[in-house]
Amino acid sequence: MKEPILVVMAAGIGSRFGGLKQMTPFGLHGESLIDYSLYDALQVGFKRVIFIVNKRIHEDFRQIVGKHVERRMDVQYVMQELDDLPDGLTIPEGRIKPWGTGHAILACRDVIDAPFCAINGDDLYGRDALRQMYNYLSAGPEAGHYAMVAFSLMNTLSENGYVSRGVCKVNEQGNLDSIVETLHIIPTIDGPMYTLDSETYCRLPEETIVSMNIWGLTPEFIGHLQEAFPAFHEEAMRTNPLKAELYLPNVIGDLLKQGKASVKVLQSQDRWFGVTNASDRPAVEEALRDLTARGIYPDGLWKA
Repeated sequence: MKEPILVVMAAGIGSRFGGLKQMTPFGLHGESLIDYSLYDALQVGFKRVIFIVNKRIHEDFRQIVGKHVERRMDVQYVMQELDDLPDGLTIPEGRIKPWGTGHAILACRDVIDAPFCAINGDDLYGRDALRQMYNYLSAGPEAGHYAMVAFSLMNTLSENGYVSRGVCKVNEQGNLDSIVETLHIIPTIDGPMYTLDSETYCRLPEETIVSMNIWGLTPEFIGHLQEAFPAFHEEAMRTNPLKAELYLPNVIGDLLKQGKASVKVLQSQDRWFGVTNASDRPAVEEALRDLTARGIYPDGLWKA
């Protein structure tokens, strides 16, 4: 079997953050969150990486991020562009937003030839999550046997405002039954709470299992995306032509409902770090300083 691939989705435009998070420095020596994910990936055994970017940032991304691993891993770059659409489909006038994570993976259709782990470029999942995923993919899962790494809700909350999380229902076999997108979750002194109407709040247990969009998939998944995209595009043109996105969890959820896939739920005890808003940045920088002081990361990831 060919070596598993790490696929890093880094073509987003970061509208809420106010900049390109995938290249923003957070570490002590200017490292981005992708740098830390790549360092973790190397430590657990990944030898191949595909970066999904867009033409506008490709060269800057390569100079700021990619060059650090080009002599350490087999690196490929794939462009996610608005006009990369199936025959007969068009870009609506005024659209600048990428088509979503499903479209990002679809952009890799010519280079995916092995089981792969898809991650967001602006999230830091921790070494344990990547280790579990590498081990799962290295075992050679059959087509349609996918995996995800889930986190405890308490390890994914922000002190700077509300978040949305995919709350997972897991069956007795340890496989995913469903993901319910739960909006407006906030930390309180009484534990996490969420609201549907901004007035009435309900409790969520701290140990609630949530998805943070780290998936282990097999190559035939590309075919499912090719089948799903035209129907998504048709609906998007009717309902939200400028902002609708094809999300990986939705495609995977449909496959679960149709009995065409299973998803093994792996659980990480690490804390997830990310920056939805600019106000999250100081907390992430402080966490990285702490992880460095504790020896989890070296003082300068790419000095050696």
